[in-house]
Amino acid sequence: MSFEALRCGVQFSPPSIILIYEHRESKRVRKRVMPVRNFSKYSDHSMAAERLKNHPRHRDYLLGVSQAQLEKLHVILRDHMEGLGLEHSLASFHLDPEEDLNKLDDDGLARKKGQMDGLFQRNRRRRSDPDFVYDVEKEFGKSGQEKCSWDEESDDGF
Repeated sequence: MSFEALRCGVQFSPPSIILIYEHRESKRVRKRVMPVRNFSKYSDHSMAAERLKNHPRHRDYLLGVSQAQLEKLHVILRDHMEGLGLEHSLASFHLDPEEDLNKLDDDGLARKKGQMDGLFQRNRRRRSDPDFVYDVEKEFGKSGQEKCSWDEESDDGF
């Protein structure tokens, strides 16, 4: 049997992952509710997502769903269990260049680093790209440099 995942979502009570999929042979659109068992606000979201994706009952349905998307859904579930709102959970997935990453906890920092790594991989230029240039040289204006007194004084001793 082959299935094509169309949409994924979260149900908070009872905690479940909802999958809207299309059966390719019959062209029927169906809804599958996959309960998330043994998951608390202290659980690891990546392990829970991997366990759900490899579960024998759900494996065929979740082939078209990425591991990262399942992890995001589990993070939303965990944030809801901690009492945080949906807006807060969704805002944590966006990169803010002005945000101080030193103030984040380990889980939030790992999430932000993963997002930055994904953004880097999308913007990365590879040798096989048609607009790849090997040795790019750019000149920057010197108008931004300021004179410092310690630069001039340090030459006297050497």
